[in-house]
Amino acid sequence: MEKRRIAILGSTGSIGTQTLDVVRQHPDRFEVEMLTAGSNAALLVEQAREFGVKHAVICNGEKYPEVKEALAGTEVQVHCGVDAACDLVTDGAVDIVVASMVGFSGLRPTLAAIRAGKTIALANKETLVAAGFVVMSEAARCKAPILPVDSEHSAIFQCLQAAAGNPVERIHLTASGGPFRTWPRERIEKAGKDLALQHPNWNMGAKITIDSATMMNKGFEVIEAKWLFDVEPERIHVVVHPESVIHSMVEFADGAVLAQLGCPDMREPIQLAMAFPERLSLNNKKLDFSALGGLTFFEPDMDKFPCLKLAFDAIGKGGNLPCALNAANEAAVAGYLKDRIGFYDIPAIASEVLARTEFVAEPTLDDVFATNDAAYVHALRLIW
Repeated sequence: MEKRRIAILGSTGSIGTQTLDVVRQHPDRFEVEMLTAGSNAALLVEQAREFGVKHAVICNGEKYPEVKEALAGTEVQVHCGVDAACDLVTDGAVDIVVASMVGFSGLRPTLAAIRAGKTIALANKETLVAAGFVVMSEAARCKAPILPVDSEHSAIFQCLQAAAGNPVERIHLTASGGPFRTWPRERIEKAGKDLALQHPNWNMGAKITIDSATMMNKGFEVIEAKWLFDVEPERIHVVVHPESVIHSMVEFADGAVLAQLGCPDMREPIQLAMAFPERLSLNNKKLDFSALGGLTFFEPDMDKFPCLKLAFDAIGKGGNLPCALNAANEAAVAGYLKDRIGFYDIPAIASEVLARTEFVAEPTLDDVFATNDAAYVHALRLIW
């Protein structure tokens, strides 16, 4: 069987490194053509050498000489900047683009890959949060399949494979609840980043782990689900499921609910997106039903986690507001990680930015970039 050739946007992050682990387990099925990293030059060099890639892109220009020198004498071509990533993902040698860059920065190269008709294994939810209408329209126009990598959206996608075309009544999007699920608001308010970064179930990067603690991540997943599955937000139900065994569920008109279950391991949805429609073996922990004991479910507390309500409000009003929310959150989380603001300052800043955003009902790509820039700058002023 012919190998599928992979480009990874964000190879040194959590999803990127786990994608490469899938490739290690199935070198007969995948070949890595291109890797990109933001600033982690040392790991990018290590990965480029191990997988013998043709292209390595370091987005931080200050790190370019280090990567260039380290890969001198190899056949790896070293490039610098997001523009290079945008050009290289369109190469005819690439079959699948794993879009796992963190934040808004992933939009441009992902959109370039879509316009080249590549299959997209989408892990960068901000791409759809900020520019869902534009991205999905371009994907349809260019016949570029988008396969979700987020465990929740992969679960929904898998359930829909068994739907036989029947319309979805509701989507039940599960959430772990994060590290502060059982804490009172007064205690959460004083929580620093060290506690917020202690996710009970998943091993993720810092930004997405904080988003999980605030439940902004789940709000973004609501927005992403709206675009991926063409379901209105009022038909998306968030349910807190601390065990993270059921990754999400789909409900139909007759009340039947299909669920996808598995141990919390991102390599499962990664391999499915890369190998679809096949399922490949993994050296991961398998679900032991006799050891589960029980599964629990709760309604999310919007008072303790106002970011979730902000996301529902933003997608309910639509237009460019989800983009503004994403930009404000990126700035606020960065400020929180630098100990500049407190935990509840994140939703407060996001709310203030949303209130001041000039509404555009049907944003173009130019509107998306303008909204992102304005919202990010506004949030920075509130932080610094």
